Amino acid sequence: MGSAVQLHSFFNSSTSYRVRIALALKGVAFDTLPVNIRKGEHRAVDYIANVNPSAAVPAIVDDGFTLGQSIAIIDYLDQVHPEPRLIPLQTHSRARVLEFASLIACDIHPVNNLRVLRYLETELGVTAQQKSDWYRHWIAEGMESVERMLARENSGPWCFGNQPTLADVCLVPQISNALRMGCDLRPYARSLAVYEFAADHPAFVRAAPARQPDFVA
Repeated sequence: MGSAVQLHSFFNSSTSYRVRIALALKGVAFDTLPVNIRKGEHRAVDYIANVNPSAAVPAIVDDGFTLGQSIAIIDYLDQVHPEPRLIPLQTHSRARVLEFASLIACDIHPVNNLRVLRYLETELGVTAQQKSDWYRHWIAEGMESVERMLARENSGPWCFGNQPTLADVCLVPQISNALRMGCDLRPYARSLAVYEFAADHPAFVRAAPARQPDFVA
């Protein structure tokens, strides 16, 4: 018998990666249903109609309830599987974690995701070098803000203290993608320290792209 939770995911999608980390941290078993966004499977009529009207990954199906958008999914998981909490309950802590996660999810990731990069290339005719310059510019600008936020907190081995939160769940996949794209992240020492600390955590290890059933080298 399969798990109660199904995750529609692509191994190299940073948003899918976020949800995999959250599920692993909470110890929630799930079945992976691969959606190859490189081949456009997220735009299939049946997928849009029955799984995710946003035509994107990830999406979860939990006992008949279907939900897309990684931040909404993680908030939902916090409600139905409250331990460990990823979005704190205390007002100021919650606000800080959401502020940080929003920086990544709203400011950095959207301008560098696959559909934007493809549009730059196929519709606007940018060169490979120009596309790379675009990607690295927005990573640098975003990561500078990330570093300033981490410096303000000056907390533990994770972004906000001694336990992983939504902030770390968003940061680790973003850094992973930036490194894959050849970005120089050496100026962002605090961010890299969190990333390297997470590399030894079992939940982050299980969620890594290379561990997924649809992984392609």
